Amino acid sequence: MKVRHTQPARLGLIVLAAVWLLACLPISAAAAPYAAMVIDARSGEVLHSRNADTRLHPASLTKMMTLYIAFEAVERGEISLDTKVRISKNAAAEPPSKLGLKAGQRIAFRYLIRAAAVKSANDAATAIGEAISGSEAKFARRMNRTARALGMSNTTFKNAHGLTESGHLSTARDMTTLGRHLFYDYPDYYNLFSRRSTNAGIKEVSNTNRKLLAAYRGADGIKTGYTRAAGFNLVASAERGNERIIATVFGGRSTATRNARVAELLDMGFQRAPSRVAVNKPARPNYTANPGAKPAAGKTIRVSTAVTKSLRPKLRPRANEPANQAVVVATATEIEHDIQSALLEAQSERSGESDSAVVLAKVEAEPEPEPQVVTRISTSGGRHWGINIGRFQSRYAAEKQLLKTALAEMSTLDGTLRKVVKNSRGFDANFVGMSQETADLACRRLQARKITCYTIGPS
Repeated sequence: MKVRHTQPARLGLIVLAAVWLLACLPISAAAAPYAAMVIDARSGEVLHSRNADTRLHPASLTKMMTLYIAFEAVERGEISLDTKVRISKNAAAEPPSKLGLKAGQRIAFRYLIRAAAVKSANDAATAIGEAISGSEAKFARRMNRTARALGMSNTTFKNAHGLTESGHLSTARDMTTLGRHLFYDYPDYYNLFSRRSTNAGIKEVSNTNRKLLAAYRGADGIKTGYTRAAGFNLVASAERGNERIIATVFGGRSTATRNARVAELLDMGFQRAPSRVAVNKPARPNYTANPGAKPAAGKTIRVSTAVTKSLRPKLRPRANEPANQAVVVATATEIEHDIQSALLEAQSERSGESDSAVVLAKVEAEPEPEPQVVTRISTSGGRHWGINIGRFQSRYAAEKQLLKTALAEMSTLDGTLRKVVKNSRGFDANFVGMSQETADLACRRLQARKITCYTIGPS
């Protein structure tokens, strides 16, 4: 007769269960806190938030600021995309994720940007900071100045890559704000964040956010992040039709659960956001990149750069000015006047209108008291439809956008009336005096150019 010894087996199971509980419970208790934020990117309206102002570890979301400053530095002429950056021992020694840069190696600045944006490479991010500011510490100070200028009041950066460091903290709200600025302030670079893979100079790298980009319709960015202290973070942006939503998650438990939560938040955003809303772009930061720099006696400071060409063309000297005389830069009013004149002349030639049918807006030094400004007279022929291309914070911004849009789409907007209408929320930029068919066609063509537009029916 055989006897089964069940007691030791049961005791072993109990011991294993106890060990599992002791090992796993502390990990769960130490899991990164959850925070989330959802906004309508067009207006900046908050559609959902949870723990949005809790200061947490941002992980590689930090690289959004590193890249923002990189784009800014290129725009200002501090460095060019083709500048060969020498990799320091400090940058080469950064832990993964990394591109695999070697100390002493030289690589074009554009490839560092690609590696940081797509692969989230820590060595590339550090190299960007050192190339722009000379050291990572100086670059971190510039990151913090930029954060303050953008309104990121609860963020403190200590490094360019986002690896855990004492005091290196941000919030879901601040990172959402930064994501919105990346989209609106540097649209020419934004496509980097939607690339599934890219050439980073020494090798092809894949996007850390490729799963969400592939799975969620309309997703085109922006940045993932992970450390043990932070959990799985993501700032995501998606566009459907005329709507764009930005959603941020801190403290995800895994890539899969984080992506699923972000997809839920984006869906919520598209459900809650109005189909039509005036685009209210955030203001660009106004600050000095190198506030401590002082010129030597009799000299003017120039930012060190490989770019020798001017960021914008200079006006030619007038006929009665000597060739070596300094050229005075035109004022915004003069530029506006010149643009309007050229535009109206071109429209007059295209439409065959008499000189009396085209009247240039009167340029005055003081602001005009009327609630709306007509910048061109047109024979509407009894047409009572129009289009709106956005709401702006100033009359000048609205007029500028009207002129820019008219130049871009003269074939459908020729013969229309450009009007700026002031209301309690800002200045609406409208084209009126159109038929319904022409208004619909104009909006379709403008939307194809990524310009916000909706039709206005007869009042």
